Amino acid sequence: MKTNGTYRRILFGLLLVLLSVFFYAVHFVVFRDAHHIFIYLVGDIAFVFIEVLLVTVIIHQLLSEREKRAMLKKLNMVIGAFFSEVGTPLLNYFRGFETDSETISKHLVIDDGWSPEHFDRVESFLKNRDYNVDINNGDLEGMRSFVIDKRQFLLRFLENPNLLEHEEFTELLWAVFHLAEELSHRRTVKGLPDTDYKHLAGDIKRAYGLLIREWLSYMEHLKNSYPYLFSLAVRINPFVPGASAEVK
Repeated sequence: MKTNGTYRRILFGLLLVLLSVFFYAVHFVVFRDAHHIFIYLVGDIAFVFIEVLLVTVIIHQLLSEREKRAMLKKLNMVIGAFFSEVGTPLLNYFRGFETDSETISKHLVIDDGWSPEHFDRVESFLKNRDYNVDINNGDLEGMRSFVIDKRQFLLRFLENPNLLEHEEFTELLWAVFHLAEELSHRRTVKGLPDTDYKHLAGDIKRAYGLLIREWLSYMEHLKNSYPYLFSLAVRINPFVPGASAEVK
């Protein structure tokens, strides 16, 4: 099938060349002016390079940027659905395992006054931070039930080819899905060997670090593009103790 398509394109190209030669020949037979033909021929050839610049470089770049913005808008809608259904509740579970949750919470009390520079500073802090996870601190059984219940939801996200454009979010999905898989293959999380608890703590730590950075990025997107959604996200901020959706 691919060979036939290539063959057709070659024939179509040859047909266009033959038609061009035919009409140049007609022009010469009618007007007997080869000089005029070559003037326009050279002029048309010279303009081809400018046309390539306009079409393939400038116009194509503008269309690509427009398409990229539209794609990112759709991706952020998908990311929003993820945080509404899985991300934000999961952050609450992960915070329970964090041994120094107060320190990180102080950096994530987001409000309307945050500037892009503020977001950048906190992002740098989160990237360089070593998350301390104690498996005995949090609700491991509750988190296990939650992520197992959301496995099909996560699978639908992983099947979305558009998410490949967002490498960080895809990496986060795989980390959360891996955690769900690990927990689903254990009948219980009680009485496990210390080595197994250590392994699960590593999986939580990986997913937590990715999730918290993606959450920060999503909050910045809401602040810049959807103030009304940002208002709700600030009120239910999982890093603010006693956070409530009620407007006070």
